[in-house]
Amino acid sequence: MASFNEDGLKKKLDDLNMSQQSIQTVSLWLIHHKKHAHTVVNVWYRELVTATDSRKLTFMYLANDVIQNSKKKGPEYNKEFGNKLGKVFEHLGGLRLDEKSLRGLNRLLNVWEDRVVFDADHIKTFKKNLNKGKQKENTPKKREISGKVDTPVSKKRRDSTSEVTTPTTPEPRERKESEGELSQFAVSPQSSTPPCDPPEPEQLIEALQELENAATSDALIREKIANLPDEVSDVNLLNKLQDLAAGRALCEEVEEALSMLEAYNKRLSEEMEARKAVARMLHDYIAYQKDLLAQAEETLEEHRQKQGKVKKVREELKAHLQNLPDISKLPNIRMGGLAPLPSAGDLFT
Repeated sequence: MASFNEDGLKKKLDDLNMSQQSIQTVSLWLIHHKKHAHTVVNVWYRELVTATDSRKLTFMYLANDVIQNSKKKGPEYNKEFGNKLGKVFEHLGGLRLDEKSLRGLNRLLNVWEDRVVFDADHIKTFKKNLNKGKQKENTPKKREISGKVDTPVSKKRRDSTSEVTTPTTPEPRERKESEGELSQFAVSPQSSTPPCDPPEPEQLIEALQELENAATSDALIREKIANLPDEVSDVNLLNKLQDLAAGRALCEEVEEALSMLEAYNKRLSEEMEARKAVARMLHDYIAYQKDLLAQAEETLEEHRQKQGKVKKVREELKAHLQNLPDISKLPNIRMGGLAPLPSAGDLFT
């Protein structure tokens, strides 16, 4: 990753597109430079305002990715974006955005509300600012036909016609589409689940050790199940029962087998949930380690560059020192090492 500067940030925002890779690459770079969060958000806001309407949703998805994935590293971006998003949604609400952009923005607000990314007052303000222009468009106006005001009869006739001809919008389908559009930017890069704080190494080790005693590792109970008599699982063998005592004995075996299988199936279900939890923990831990690795690589590169600069200064300093005169070899003035300066009379004789 390159060092931070405004020109580099503008270049990255200019190259930003709607692909998941593009948004997450820029997001990771911004999160690493979180100490410049104030400058980043101001530049992001200026570029969003001047961007075309079709690209504004892309800028919002970038902000969403930065806000949600930087929470575990510090509150800088949440605070800076929270102070600026009121103006952002006011700007967006004054535009004639297409339906896809409006659905994406409203879905984004719903995600922030569900995950408590911002408090309820902020979300309410954002929604109000975004839908302000739309509310004005939906304000009923007096209809006129050929310069005449609608009469009650004509208004009633036209209203009844509009009720028949106006199609209803399938809200579930739109919501599903908007969720699909946002899901790739509202979550961590390699999972369909929201990003979570990584587990502590001790917790992860403990969870892995518990799996060693899971149901699938219990060879004793599995051997007992494998050695159950065929009569407890095959209905066709019931015809071989000869008397009531044999039937009662088989009934007891069936009850014992059923109890053992129910208990073992319960353990298997618990093991499945435990393995899912461990899988999520591993995913979060690996993602966090990859993030740390990327930051460490960037820090290493920055310090290598600094080391190169210091070496260059050292070499130039050595060369400069070699060109300086050695004062220790100069004659000592106090000990009469230099001849006295001529007098004024000697200069003119």
